[in-house]
Amino acid sequence: MCIQISETIDLFLLALITVGSIITVAYVFRSKNKNLPPSPVGFPVIGHIHLLKEPIHRCLRDLSQNLRSDVFSLRLGSRRVVVVTSASAAEEFLSHQNDVVFANRPPATLTEIISYNYTVFSSAPYGEHWRRLRRFCTVDIFSPARLRDSSEVRRDEVRALLRTIHVATTTTSRSRNGYVRVSLRPLLSTLTFNILMTMIAGKREQNEEAKNVRELIRDVFELAGVTYVGDFLPVLKMFDSGGYIKRMKQLFAKLDKFFQDLVDEQRRNRGKTEYENTMIAHLLTLQDSEPEYYTDDIIKGLVEVLLLAGTDTTSVTLEWAMANLLNHPEVLKRLKMELNDVLLERCVLEESDAAKCTYLNNVVSETLRLYPAAPLLVPHVSSVDFKVAGYEIPRDTWLLVNAWAIQRDPKVWDEPESFKPERFESETHRGKFLPFGIGRRACPGMGLAQLVLGSALGSLIQCFDWERDDDVVVDMSEGKGLTMPKAVPLVAKCKSLPILDKVVV
Repeated sequence: MCIQISETIDLFLLALITVGSIITVAYVFRSKNKNLPPSPVGFPVIGHIHLLKEPIHRCLRDLSQNLRSDVFSLRLGSRRVVVVTSASAAEEFLSHQNDVVFANRPPATLTEIISYNYTVFSSAPYGEHWRRLRRFCTVDIFSPARLRDSSEVRRDEVRALLRTIHVATTTTSRSRNGYVRVSLRPLLSTLTFNILMTMIAGKREQNEEAKNVRELIRDVFELAGVTYVGDFLPVLKMFDSGGYIKRMKQLFAKLDKFFQDLVDEQRRNRGKTEYENTMIAHLLTLQDSEPEYYTDDIIKGLVEVLLLAGTDTTSVTLEWAMANLLNHPEVLKRLKMELNDVLLERCVLEESDAAKCTYLNNVVSETLRLYPAAPLLVPHVSSVDFKVAGYEIPRDTWLLVNAWAIQRDPKVWDEPESFKPERFESETHRGKFLPFGIGRRACPGMGLAQLVLGSALGSLIQCFDWERDDDVVVDMSEGKGLTMPKAVPLVAKCKSLPILDKVVV
């Protein structure tokens, strides 16, 4: 029996190698006459998969430098991938003329599992359905008028954050100089989650379920990216090595139940004041008139995109911003001076005040430059054979735009590795600053993110004095995951200031 099993395994491996070799030969034969971007030396079957190391954005930048080309290609198993690491190349690939060719998203195991049959806005194929979802997002969620209507939600949640930290500073044993240690990551995650939850469903979540959902969202981003080998060697998906598919399905089942419960709760409570003017309430009204289109899955898909795209990305950016300020006390001092000059200590920062604080906005921009929440943006895929930047790009080629590398390119940025917010006072950054993407599939939530980042960061600096924990330089290493979180969660020391008397009642 053992001999038979061993022979069966050997035969299977031989078949796998044979099929892989045939695919590789066919791939090379089909590609030999094409003018493809330069590529490193690869292996049969796996291609260049062995070259991918975490963090991927740094790995791809290093490959670009080794090849001395800001456009290069990789063969990841059965997939062809083109990587762009310069601003000029990114603009050429995703300009108005070429953008439509790369307007689709590539199929991937993650999106296959969590995208409600590829109907969600972030992964839907380019076409009428996608345009309809984008129109809803830009008009009914992220338009200037809608953002003004929801400004009180953001104000209340920022105030709640300030009160939470203030309570900690007044009830916790203080150090000799009056400072207390604060773990910022869970506080910032709660802030962004509650802002979106109130906009989506008219309620903030403070119970254990909300904490669990935030952890699920974080798990999704940790598993996301371009590193799942099964996406490039599909035969491996049959065996689910490492349990990736099983884990993703379990995560999605829990998220789907949470989303469905939100929709059902809104449906039961229609007409009640606290449930009016929410995103789900508006979608249920549309469902009444077009039930065949606005199904529960479409509604849940929009809820999913907002929570997944808006919670972790914004809280991660706030954490990076605070870490940078703590490591650069001269920048922190200048920012506090600006806030005091603009507000004259008469009130706590409002969103309208944040717009007047030039240096505050420069700090936010510099944080997004050095630590973009989507360092590789979201992948694109070509819909036809196409010639761009002097290269022939076959249909179904994945396109990765390395925003992290572009925003640290020494050819276009002065002292690219340094944290210098003042660079945004003079440098023209159009085309080389793309933390929210580029082209028609750029993030439509940019306006909301900038409002939250400005008001939350400005309020934290205005209302507290901050110091590094034990006066040790903050670790700025990058963790794993699609949103490039800090590897080490930020802990800092802070002390409440008298301005908080206007917040704490």
